[in-house]
Amino acid sequence: MTHRIALVGIGKIARDQHIPAIAGNADFSLAATASRNAEVGGVTAYRTLERLLDCEPEISCVSLATPPQARYDDARRALEAGRHVMLEKPPGATLSEVHDLQRLAERMQVTLYATWHSRHAAAVADARDWLSQRKLLRLQIDWKEDVRYWHPGQEWIWEAGGLGVFDPGINALSVMTAILPAPVHLVKALLSFPANRDTPIAADLVFSPMDGAPVAAAFDWREQGPPKWNIQIETSDGTAVLSQGGARLTVDGVELSAGPDEEYAHLYAQFAELIAAGESSVDLAPMRHVADAFTLGRRATVSEFEW
Repeated sequence: MTHRIALVGIGKIARDQHIPAIAGNADFSLAATASRNAEVGGVTAYRTLERLLDCEPEISCVSLATPPQARYDDARRALEAGRHVMLEKPPGATLSEVHDLQRLAERMQVTLYATWHSRHAAAVADARDWLSQRKLLRLQIDWKEDVRYWHPGQEWIWEAGGLGVFDPGINALSVMTAILPAPVHLVKALLSFPANRDTPIAADLVFSPMDGAPVAAAFDWREQGPPKWNIQIETSDGTAVLSQGGARLTVDGVELSAGPDEEYAHLYAQFAELIAAGESSVDLAPMRHVADAFTLGRRATVSEFEW
């Protein structure tokens, strides 16, 4: 069965990832879009999801690629209309919003899928399996990039609810929570806020040790040149580096696993599987760490940021 799907929010991530992934999946057909000021050629376009749902009763699925601050109302609207819903990361602006959507999806007996695309990077599963056979001695995340290159002109990321550097950093946390053999929790954080912005440009996180092994992360949007999306995993039997956002795994300098970017293809494949099984998937572990950082974090004011 091919599901007629609507895509809401036609921005950079939608064009770069969602639209190609939908086109490459036989389980879905892009039937309509909703965006205030953008369209996809050859696809019926609406300015609001409310109008789309009124006019397109045969659409069974809605994928939301809008900023998190605006996502809750549309997600709730789609669920109340009996449509299956897929959420771009992070799944909402607050944990409470997403818990409410979970309850609504269960009541409406439809699928709610909170996605974490970096968990589907080519080498993440291999890193998890490799670590599961060894004793962890230290895990260090370095997730650093140039915000001007990766989020050009996107003011929403600097507004309350936009997460700032945690927008990419939550990708690292989604990988960390996927590969560690047991949960950890945040114990300390330093968040660096530009003097003229509401969200941080950098963050340093310290988690509870895992069997005595230190676990920490450093996020920074001021990195010049190529991004550094790395997780170093020191163990009793070698040191692994999960790099390129999870696409490449090396152990003691030798490549063990690598592959192309097929993260969003995997997301839509899993969405189809969840719908077929009548199930939902809403893992909020990465988002809890972010919420804890804003609760526990010590605030430092740094230089103003301008595009």
